[in-house]
Amino acid sequence: MEQQKATNLTWHDGEVTRADRFNRLGQKGVTLWFTGLSGSGKSTVAVAVEKALHKLGKLSYRLDGDNIRLGINQNLGFSAEDRTENIRRIGEISKLYCDTGIITLSSFISPYREDRDQVRRIHEQGGHNFIEVHVDCSLACAEDRDPKGLYKKARAGEIKNFTGIDDPYEAPANPEIHLHTDEMTLEEEVDIVLNYLQEQRYLILYK
Repeated sequence: MEQQKATNLTWHDGEVTRADRFNRLGQKGVTLWFTGLSGSGKSTVAVAVEKALHKLGKLSYRLDGDNIRLGINQNLGFSAEDRTENIRRIGEISKLYCDTGIITLSSFISPYREDRDQVRRIHEQGGHNFIEVHVDCSLACAEDRDPKGLYKKARAGEIKNFTGIDDPYEAPANPEIHLHTDEMTLEEEVDIVLNYLQEQRYLILYK
């Protein structure tokens, strides 16, 4: 966990509570953290879930790895240290969205288990909801898909510290949702996510 550097700080509560915001939207704020290899289908699933939630009249927002690195995290590379800071920042952003009542779809390789556990702690310490979604796909299948041509470049030595090639991916031990994207259709994957959200009562009026 990052150490607090600034001192003499005090959290300032407002008069609109989290419950007020949840009731206004008719849903509970929650972060769905999609993790998996490059090419596993994280972004594809997140986009489809976002569309499905919109059709249900639910407010969600998608945070995608490349999009974030083109903005708030443009100063970070792919070293282990930068990956950790990348995920920490996204964890904090996801927590803020979650606090507003938005269903946040965070799609990141996030290869290190400790980094993902830190994001879970960031949420749980503030009483926020966090769901880890393992978008599981064999390396062979992900490499065969290679939608951005990254595996080919990594194999040629043009990309260093590439997850699955010369940098490890630590799979979740006990994710709330486990999708096998090399065995399921996209429709099946979306149904699994939506059913979980409904079963856990995230999509109903907050009480």
